[in-house]
Amino acid sequence: MDLYQLPKFDFSYRPKKRKYKNLRVIILSVSISIIFGFLAGAFSSSFFYFYIDDNLTRLDNRRFSSEEIEGTDYDFQSLQEAAVISAVKKSSPAVVSIIITKDVPILEKYLEISPFGFTPQYRQKGTEKKEIGGGTGFIVSPQGLILTNKHVVLDDEANYTIFTNDGKKFPAKVLAKDPYQDIAVMMIEQENKVDENGDLIIQEFPVLKLGNSDNLEIGQTVIAIGNALAEFKNTVSAGVISGLARRITASGGGFVETLEDIIQTDAAINKGNSGGPLLNLKGEVIGINTAMALGAQSIGFAIPINKAKRDIEQIQTIGRIVYPFIGIRYVLVSEKIKQEYGLNVDYGALIVEGAPGEPAISPNSPADQAGLKQGDLVLELNKEKISLENSLAKIIAKYNPGDQVI
Repeated sequence: MDLYQLPKFDFSYRPKKRKYKNLRVIILSVSISIIFGFLAGAFSSSFFYFYIDDNLTRLDNRRFSSEEIEGTDYDFQSLQEAAVISAVKKSSPAVVSIIITKDVPILEKYLEISPFGFTPQYRQKGTEKKEIGGGTGFIVSPQGLILTNKHVVLDDEANYTIFTNDGKKFPAKVLAKDPYQDIAVMMIEQENKVDENGDLIIQEFPVLKLGNSDNLEIGQTVIAIGNALAEFKNTVSAGVISGLARRITASGGGFVETLEDIIQTDAAINKGNSGGPLLNLKGEVIGINTAMALGAQSIGFAIPINKAKRDIEQIQTIGRIVYPFIGIRYVLVSEKIKQEYGLNVDYGALIVEGAPGEPAISPNSPADQAGLKQGDLVLELNKEKISLENSLAKIIAKYNPGDQVI
């Protein structure tokens, strides 16, 4: 089936209760041929170095038994502290502060005569450039490609300035914003400089190595670096992974987004930390700090870095971020949905109509062309079971335009 650009469907919509007597359960062979979805574009010591380097892999990846720990001569606390210091020293040069400025109106107060006397009024008297917020990012390519949060660079009319750890500043532009993840890709804009021979001088930036967020474990030590409160650049905090595969709804500054498979950590995440890296003890990025829980202590959240690798690759190859879609509205089947609709399974995606005027199947979409109908129940995609924990949208996001799936 041919896939088209996906509008911002509200999959959380609760349809009216309806019985489908002739429910068809369909597992289709589909050919995903996609019209690309574009990204529309805030707070929004080398001490023990060689010793650490020799032991970091074991410390970060190996799981020691209590017998091994009790029977060893290693001072694990000292080793871990040294590992944190080493990781911070290696990583900090590639962590940047993002300052957001914008031309805002200058308001002048004056008194206007009225039948009731003098009434205060305001009028605009020009504009001034003013700092309106800040966030964090980190460099992922020597040419100055930067990862940050989408909510940090949400304002298309604002100007963004990058401050590196050594005090240099550069203007930056937003290349793309991920439509489904709180991720954005920026690029440092550099002046073209030539040397005495007339050759173009290209400045290379320090970069952070991206780790693998698929093999994280609860209790693993992590480090957060960021521009805390948009005032204290490269602030370091450390903690552990407190939870995995969280589902949260983040909001702020008029921005609301539901995020799945999120990392929970007790490493302090503050306003201004948004977009900064969450590191393992080897100094590899395993997450992008994105949110904190209001009214709580030591509950922060980060997007797994593997979700951003796709965005980076697409920006470097095709210059934009694209997602496949099949063109249906659906609700994930739970025990409650199973009872309401008289289904004989408690998993899958039930195709339903949206709000009034929003059809269950997008006209001329891949789903439409393949014959999917309202009331159909999709159980699997490429033999991967669809469930509350493993939604259809999450599964589809693993694929690229043109992929063949069952």
